[in-house]
Order: sequence, then structure tokens, then C-alpha cells
Amino acid sequence: MTFEEKHAGNGSQVGKSEPYLGEKHQANGKPIANGKTQVSGKQEAHGKCDVPRKSLNVYSWQEVQRHNQEADLWLVINRKVYNVTGWVDRHPGGRRVLSHYAGEDATDVFRAMHLELDTVQLYLKPLLIGELAPEEPSQERNKNSQLVEDFQELRRTLETMNMFNANLVFFSLHFIQILILEALAWLMLWYFGNGWPITICISFLLTISQAQSSFLQHDIGHLSIFKKSKWNHLMHKFVMCHLKGLSTKWWNHRHFQHHIKPNIYPKDPDIDVGPLFLIGDLQPVKYGKKKIKYIDYEKQHLYFYLVGLPLLMPVYFNLQSMQVMYLQRYWGDIAWVSSFYIRYFITFGPFYGIFGTVLLIYFVKFLESPWIACVTQMSHIPMKMSEEENRDWFTTQVLVTCNVEQSFFNDWFTGHLNFQIEHHLFPTMPRHNYHKVAPLVKSLCAKYGLQYVNKPLLKAFGDIVRTLKKSAALWMDAYYET
Repeated sequence: MTFEEKHAGNGSQVGKSEPYLGEKHQANGKPIANGKTQVSGKQEAHGKCDVPRKSLNVYSWQEVQRHNQEADLWLVINRKVYNVTGWVDRHPGGRRVLSHYAGEDATDVFRAMHLELDTVQLYLKPLLIGELAPEEPSQERNKNSQLVEDFQELRRTLETMNMFNANLVFFSLHFIQILILEALAWLMLWYFGNGWPITICISFLLTISQAQSSFLQHDIGHLSIFKKSKWNHLMHKFVMCHLKGLSTKWWNHRHFQHHIKPNIYPKDPDIDVGPLFLIGDLQPVKYGKKKIKYIDYEKQHLYFYLVGLPLLMPVYFNLQSMQVMYLQRYWGDIAWVSSFYIRYFITFGPFYGIFGTVLLIYFVKFLESPWIACVTQMSHIPMKMSEEENRDWFTTQVLVTCNVEQSFFNDWFTGHLNFQIEHHLFPTMPRHNYHKVAPLVKSLCAKYGLQYVNKPLLKAFGDIVRTLKKSAALWMDAYYET
């Protein structure tokens, strides 16, 4: 890839004429060493580099934090300062993922979200403008540096234990399960006809297939199952677009925002559910004080069952996916999603006709929706929600996520998202290893006094409604306050 020259905040150009990634300057601008040195992506990612480096401009945290806007965006990764202002529109994870960390240390989130570090380093090189001054801490001063160091050591330990290596057999079996369910639904219809009992049966088979497809595409979207990234990309398109009828790019841009700033207003799109629902402690009070009452929020825990559960997939997600694909001109995704509907019309059209097939598609999504809504919301809605507090990565993820007790059924039913804490701390870790690393995460939480929440499945479901009732009470107190 050919990079355009970038302009640093101090007026210097960053490009081919700039010092190499491993160069270093004294405070007076004079070079310390002249020899070029190559540093591997993995060394840079862990902040390990013992070879001589040329000079770089040095910055204080105060200077870095001033560049915290989309039009002027700096990040710190392993003490290196990067100006990513001109890169945000080309970032594969979307511009907002970068802007959410503007002016902050992004070392742990960078390591958590990227798989191929050596490749990513090639994109970082032209964006490098300097490094933190020697007297500056590696993270912002409000963060617990010892906790950050311990978490990074935990990650290195897990990498040594090969906890980030995916088991191809495990995911292949899940994929085969989905294909068998799809084939079985069609065979039942072909053999028994399209009577109501058979239609109900195949709808349930397709619902299970769709739910398990959701979990599988979630896996593929985060981690590398195949050795070559192009196969991961192709499989993600197949599962998300062809099997589910949703856009991969829409999902990536939305879901990655949720991962890097979970339960943080207004950076996490998953908690932006107003004006239909008010969640957390801040949003209800804000609406109440402004005397906003689009609907009767006192009963939001009741219409969660009537609106939120059944309509999340067939209405909200489908319409948003289609809107984003059209507005952003994601032609590849549009073609793949079209193949989902074509497949259904070819498979079920001879039995139900065009209108009946459309009804079948959305009836299945209607049945799948409560399943997915409960699984995705039970680990976040009852947890802490706040505005930006610039906490360290470990604390951020632990405070806003909770686990559900492990069992064979819970693991299968949730697609291992019952280990939400481990998944958020290590998004690129394959789910079959979550239970192995959970004791180590729990131990680190205990060391720093952070609560590691682990619930029974039914209690986790019930906490969604109890939280909605609590938020409604906060709204009422603020709304009716004289």
C-alpha cells in the first residue's frame, strides 16, 4: 500500500522523508543514534525493543490529550505517538473506533483488537510522529500502572499457553451443525409438505440454525480460524450475509465500537436505545429533568417483552443493516445479502410462493430475536453505565460485563457468550478457551478489588427487566420532581 504524506501536529511531515519507526530524538532534537533498526510487529506490540533507535520527537501527555478531536486525532501505543487524523476514513474498523480513543493511550485496545500485528505495523509506520517524553508515564496518570502491567503480563502468559489459537475442528463442527439444520428443514418440507405442523417444525429448526449462525459469525468476525485472512473474510461474508442476511461491514463498525468503549455514553451504540428505552443511571435522569416523555417509561420493563425482544432482529437490525449498506454503498455486502433471499426463494418458494417465503423468513427472525436479545443484553444492561471516565482496559471491561455460570447447555445456548468478561478482555481469543482463562482473570480481579460477577442463567435474564424497572424509577423521580 502507498501511503500519503501525513502532517504532524508540530508542522513536520510524516512520510518517506521522516525518521524510521524505531528512531528517537533527544529533547533538543539532536539524534541519539543513526543506524536503522528493524523491529518486529510483535516486539512493538509488547513494547519490547532493546536495539538502538534513531530519534523521535517527544511529547507530554498534556500535549497528546489536546489532540482529541476527529479533525485532530492522536493516539499513544506502547509510548509511541501516532497522528491518525488522515487515516480514520480508511480504518477497516471504522472511523469512530479510532476517534473514541482520541488523545488517549490505546496500547491494550490495539493489542486486543488486532490479529496480524506485523501487517498492522506497516500501516502504523507512516503515522508515527514521536513518543512520550522519558519522564512521562506509559499511561495517563489517572490509571493504575501496576494493574495495567499485570494485565499485560497476563496476556503474555496466555499467548505462551497458546490460548489464542483456534481449534478448526471445533468451529467446523458448529458450521456443520448449522448446515444440517438448514438441510433438515428443507427435507422435512419436501417429504411431508407445507402443512401447519411441518411449517412450525421447520421454523424452529431454522431458528436454531439462525441463532447458531449468529454466534459463529461473531466468532469469525473477531478471530482468525483459518491461517489466511482472506479465508476468514470469505467465511464471515458467507455466514453473516448469506446465512443470516445481514451486512458484515455494518456489524463490524457497530460491534467494534461496543467492544472498545462498552456501556459508555455516547460511544457504545448498543446502549443508544432511546427514546424507546431508558437504561442506566444517567439517561433516565437526563430525560426526566428535561421532562421528556415520548412513551410511558414507567412500563418500559413490560413493553421490553412486547417490543424489544421480538423486534430486535426482524426490524431494528435488519432495517439498520439495509440502511447502512445502501447509504455507504457496500455493494459487496448487498450482493451477498441478496444471495440470502435468493436462496430462500429457490428453496422454499415452490412450497410457499414469494409472499409466503417472505413471511417464513421474518417469522424465523421473529422467533430468533428473543433468544439473541436476551443473550446479548443479559451481560451488559444490568452492569455499570457511565460517560467517558478514561479507565484502563482491564477495569473498563470488568466493570461493564458479567458472566453466566458454565454448563453444557449454557455454553451452547449462548454460544459461549456466557463468558462475557473473558470475551471482552480478549476479543480475539477463541471461545473454546474462555473457561480455561477464567480462573486467571478472576484472580487478577480479586487482587485489585474488582468484582467478578458470575450469575445463573435465569437470574441474568431476570436482571434485564429488574434493571429496566430501576431505570424507570429514576426517570419518574426526575420527571415528577417539582
